[in-house]
Amino acid sequence: MTAKDMFSHRVSILTGHYGTGKTEVSVNLALALAAEGEQVMLADLDIVNPYFRSRERRPLLEKAGVRVISSSQACSDADVPALPAELLTILENREIRGILDIGGDPVGARVLARFQPKIVQEDYQLIFVLNANRPEVRDAESAAAYLRSIEAVTGLTCSGLVNNTHLCGETTPAEIRKGAALAQEVSRQTEIPILCHTAERRFLESLSDLGEPVFPIAINMKKPWER
Repeated sequence: MTAKDMFSHRVSILTGHYGTGKTEVSVNLALALAAEGEQVMLADLDIVNPYFRSRERRPLLEKAGVRVISSSQACSDADVPALPAELLTILENREIRGILDIGGDPVGARVLARFQPKIVQEDYQLIFVLNANRPEVRDAESAAAYLRSIEAVTGLTCSGLVNNTHLCGETTPAEIRKGAALAQEVSRQTEIPILCHTAERRFLESLSDLGEPVFPIAINMKKPWER
């Protein structure tokens, strides 16, 4: 299954708790869509996490044909952070596949609230990225409550879950399966479908029996201690 099949809407908005790896998913999705021949713009709107910013991989992304835009880091503490004017290009140019990487909590998600009237007119999907190893969302009830709080702040409706459970370099298929079980329970409680699970290519064969597709990812983002 291709990235276009798994993420079938024109605009993909990725959110999730701090540390879930949503930026890694965003970068991999942008690269995959570009490789499939799509015109892709990636908007780095994460004002919450200063360490994992998709714009850090601008050279890699731009080499692949992905246009990267980002919010003003200088205004990251403002109540209404500065957003790039190019964001409107994603919403208005329907020849573009847009990916919006937004902050990992309701405060970070608030940056999109002012664009809600335009977003809901487009073919969009709000995607909740899950990592079963994040203490705040490691049970289905907490994860579902967190998801609903982001919906309330943005005024957008979540339509897909992505299981991105990992332990950085210590990730195993068993960890990904643990995340799959969590995602299935969150899906049952919220009636939101699982779009896919993510895994490095070395794990794909061992996860072929999962009920949903597995989206292959490469590790692109540096950890804080690698800087």
